[in-house]
Amino acid sequence: MEERVELQIAPLIDVVFLLLIYFMVTSSLKQPEADLGITLPGTIAQSEAVIMPDEQIIEVMANGGVILNGMNYATGPSREIPGLVATLIRYRMAAETSGNKALITIQGEDDAVHERIIDVMNACAGAGIRHVSFGMGD
Repeated sequence: MEERVELQIAPLIDVVFLLLIYFMVTSSLKQPEADLGITLPGTIAQSEAVIMPDEQIIEVMANGGVILNGMNYATGPSREIPGLVATLIRYRMAAETSGNKALITIQGEDDAVHERIIDVMNACAGAGIRHVSFGMGD
């Protein structure tokens, strides 16, 4: 009579748990992105008039263009927008000199690619502007 070979399950379970522990210990957690102080659009009833400091409105077009003060800063597929960063740095320095906060409002067209809006937010972060909000398009 032939002896029947059986598969031992206990060592396999031990190996699975050891692999699980190994992968848990060697994995790294993803670092969260820095907070940009984003304010979503909304309406608030005010009892008295508030003087609003100057703000710049950056328009993100459906074709990927980024417009600030009538000047188109990004038309190609490149993710970097160095001209916008340089302009925003000058704006932040001028606002700090006058004692105001540098405020940016990002207005995207309905068909604008969200990746381009993130590029504009990265440009704001690169320029050191922390007060970024979103506005509604026309």
